[in-house]
Amino acid sequence: MISRVYIFDTTLRDGEQSPGVSLTVEDKKEIARALERLQVDVIEAGFPVASPGDFEGVKAIAETVRDVQVAALARANEKDIDTAWEAIKNAAAPRIHTFIATSDIHLQYKLRKTREQVLELAVQAVKHAKKYTPFVEFSAEDATRSNWDYLAQVVVEVIKAGAVTVNIPDTVGYTVPQEYYELISYLVEALKQADLYDRFASGEVCFSVHCHNDLGLAVANSLSALLAGARQVECTINGIGERAGNAALEEIVMALKIRRDFFEKTLGTPLETRIDTTQIVPTSQLVSKLTGMMVQPNKAIVGANAFAHESGIHQHGVIMHRGTYEIMDPKEVGWTGSAIVLGKHSGRHAVKFKLESRGWKLSPEDLAKIFERFRQEIKDVLRTVHDEYLEGVVLDEFLEEQYRYKVRAAYVSSLYGAPLKPLAQVEILDQEKDTRTAFTVGVGSIDAAFKAIAKALGYNFMGTAENKPSTEKDLRLIDFHIDAVGKGTESLGVCGVVLEDYQGKRVAGLGKDYDIVAAGLKALVNALNRLEAYRTKGEELKAELAKKAVT
Repeated sequence: MISRVYIFDTTLRDGEQSPGVSLTVEDKKEIARALERLQVDVIEAGFPVASPGDFEGVKAIAETVRDVQVAALARANEKDIDTAWEAIKNAAAPRIHTFIATSDIHLQYKLRKTREQVLELAVQAVKHAKKYTPFVEFSAEDATRSNWDYLAQVVVEVIKAGAVTVNIPDTVGYTVPQEYYELISYLVEALKQADLYDRFASGEVCFSVHCHNDLGLAVANSLSALLAGARQVECTINGIGERAGNAALEEIVMALKIRRDFFEKTLGTPLETRIDTTQIVPTSQLVSKLTGMMVQPNKAIVGANAFAHESGIHQHGVIMHRGTYEIMDPKEVGWTGSAIVLGKHSGRHAVKFKLESRGWKLSPEDLAKIFERFRQEIKDVLRTVHDEYLEGVVLDEFLEEQYRYKVRAAYVSSLYGAPLKPLAQVEILDQEKDTRTAFTVGVGSIDAAFKAIAKALGYNFMGTAENKPSTEKDLRLIDFHIDAVGKGTESLGVCGVVLEDYQGKRVAGLGKDYDIVAAGLKALVNALNRLEAYRTKGEELKAELAKKAVT
């Protein structure tokens, strides 16, 4: 048996059939180029006969990518197959993927045909497709609910007719790993009985698997089928697809890579793909963006929390050696940045690690002060703690006496159903230049208040503008959020902001008040105080604390 596993990506066909997903031709071309960089073996570009738009999308993909086979889906009839060929004929390696159902429930209620009629249609479809391209794949739809003897008969006959790939799909996500293993093994044995095994063992003919996730077993079933002899997996990025989705490409690929030892021990050879795993996360994020299907945070491999550690025990282990709580390097799949996430469960080791990553080296005594302040002021307040909030605690501890600004008074209006815009008037005490005032309007109460503070202090508040700050007084809002501590209308409002200046320096501010607008004002002023303190004393303070830590 060959050790190579072929990755057949159906994101652009089965994935696009996810409810609510509708991709333009340009979207499809962009995803196809990403799949080519990922180095999948086959891109199933669509179902050309389904609509003129689908035809154009398949045709465009076939003419765009060159280092990958492009497949088009077709029912087992000449019109579908002819249309599929017209769409993919300019591909570097065109594949026609024809299918018909083989389960009795489909034959009786959907096709209204006998087993003999379906077998004849399957053979005719493969022969017709073979006139156009040597790369013909046949799928026995709903294979896992089909009679095994009949399924084996269909498999043997379509191979004799010219199919080089035979797909055994778990169309409705019905099977379980052991049963699927036994089914693939049964079909392999059927090839032996039909004197077709040599073609299968050499890789000339390949069994493929296409598993749906209705019972959450799509990946497990796919891997089980590989152990039984299948050598192509049909899957999608992020596991998107009909109903509960398909087997997730990223999980299949990384399972084969990380557990290479298991497959080698079990089969006598590892199972290998040609996938460039560093492209997994970028491709996942592109598909999520263009389809509008967000990836759940705890999704394996590509979820935001897949390599994130908040627990103090886990953080300590990962800091000492990543292998304690990680079975793969995040960079291996395209993740960048730190895996240590600050939160309510974080411990002193994580705080020390985060501060050192930003250039702060503290003595044990100073670290104890910072950790206690972090624990009291932030740890149990913010759900997500940006690194800038932790750095802000250091600035508060050592430079708070030098902070310039304080909100003396503020008037902020809030309007509903009126033609007027919300307005804000603020009075800021500047320890260096007495009192500053400003009056502005905004799209909302907090927007007006923030613009008034920025105006009073001479800053150009850019909100969430795409353009980067270019002058000393430019500030861009990177993050803004409000959380409630407690329940009911009397909850304490906690507002957090993250700002970025023209040098790319980011600072965070936190404000607490029973009035959420007041909490927002406090947060912004806190961030501005920290920014100015860092600009004037930050590097000097870093050096002083580092020297103290050494001595």
